[in-house]
Amino acid sequence: MSQRKSYAVGTGMFIVLGFAALAYLATQTSSIANSHQGSSYTVDAQFANIGALKERAPVKVAGVRVGQVQSISLEPGKDVADVSLSIEKKYGQIPTDSVATIYTSGLLGDQYVGIQFGNAKNYLADGGHVGLTKSTQPLEEMLGKFLGAGAAADAIGGTYNVKASFTNVGALAVGAPVKMAGVAIGSVIEVKADPVKLDATVTMSIDKKYNQIPDDSAAAVFTSGLIGSQYVAIQPGGSPNSLKDGDQLVLTQSAMQLEDLIGKFLVNGSSGGSSANNGGNNNPAGNGSSNPNAGKH
Repeated sequence: MSQRKSYAVGTGMFIVLGFAALAYLATQTSSIANSHQGSSYTVDAQFANIGALKERAPVKVAGVRVGQVQSISLEPGKDVADVSLSIEKKYGQIPTDSVATIYTSGLLGDQYVGIQFGNAKNYLADGGHVGLTKSTQPLEEMLGKFLGAGAAADAIGGTYNVKASFTNVGALAVGAPVKMAGVAIGSVIEVKADPVKLDATVTMSIDKKYNQIPDDSAAAVFTSGLIGSQYVAIQPGGSPNSLKDGDQLVLTQSAMQLEDLIGKFLVNGSSGGSSANNGGNNNPAGNGSSNPNAGKH
């Protein structure tokens, strides 16, 4: 009887310790462990998508917690979320052009706000606003980024549209990034065939903060890596005039298909050998049978 009793006590203790461990882990992976902080100041940021971000979620710089999410709200008539960040006063030298991004802890952890410092000389103060933000990324966008699509900071300040025509857009699709110097500055919002010109018209939405792009710039359809997704690259020109909403990019370079690249490689690789053979056939001295009537009278 005493042996059974000891087994029961041991099993009970094991269950209690298990629940205690689970409770501890829950507090460490949720916002409960992040609810305490010292004297702080408040700044706000706007996100197009906050995912599962919750109040009291940590705010981090270089992976170190510097504050927490104070409140999350959605203003009537707006499709962006207002997030108020409470940051400890000892971290008072955050540049005003810093970028706030929503990250996920691990694979299935809670979400938090990570701040990446900018280069401005001025610092965020109480009541300040973080203008550059990146929203949480759905699984589809993460897979697209893995394949080379990339992503740009959300254009909370607005966008303007420009168009370009290509003889071949390859696998370019709506949502593909528009890049300049390798940095995403916008996205493709429409790809359609022109029934008159028999080419493809691509409409691109570009962040308004990139409003100094020369109007004689060129647009090219490139591929990220060997099998990555395609995107539009803008190569700036030298015109003093800038692109405006509704403008058309005249200089374009279409997508190169894999079949075309292989064909060019094979043609260039075999051109030397074929010319050598032709040269041999055109040399009568090298072919004794080039004149079949020779020696006949």
